[in-house]
Amino acid sequence: MAKRTFDLFWSLLGLVFLSPLLALVALVVKLEDGGPVFFRQSRIGRGGRPFRIWKFRTMVVDAERLGRAITVGEDPRITRTGRFLRRTKLDEFPQLLNVVAGDMSLVGPRPEVPKYVDLYTSDQRAILTLRPGITDLASIKYRHESELLAAAQNPDETYVQTILPDKLRINQAYAAQAGLWSDFLVILATLGLYPPARIRQG
Repeated sequence: MAKRTFDLFWSLLGLVFLSPLLALVALVVKLEDGGPVFFRQSRIGRGGRPFRIWKFRTMVVDAERLGRAITVGEDPRITRTGRFLRRTKLDEFPQLLNVVAGDMSLVGPRPEVPKYVDLYTSDQRAILTLRPGITDLASIKYRHESELLAAAQNPDETYVQTILPDKLRINQAYAAQAGLWSDFLVILATLGLYPPARIRQG
């Protein structure tokens, strides 16, 4: 209950104070190519329940039909505005709406698309007992994930066999000792205001 109260308070406060910036970003996204402002995609949440995530659209319309589920390097599907939004992580801010709705938490394992969750081992599926989040220690470690994948011979294989298992390991270790204070530190680390290495991970 304390974590839910923490999430609601800060997400509602964030939506109020960030509303001018969010409105400006929405306008820029719309003006670039006339397409939808938001990108909605099915992700797997707590208990294996699917939900639709909110993001500012950073790719061309129907990008999912034109390539991989993961983004690799200088993906040609990314729009000019989208590159800036991804670099600054502004595209993730609409997920505050998911937090208010109860689908997500501010801090928790990043929710995956169904095709990757289907590959989880029985041990890895334990991560689905947690509410997914906007940020986590794994996201900070793999902040430049698309560049790592671009250097891989087989990006999809590298993601499934190397990066995804490591993300799950990090999140399971963090969840074993997480609290409101450590969640707050993860948020600060995401913003570049605290060293992530100083946050205990189990």
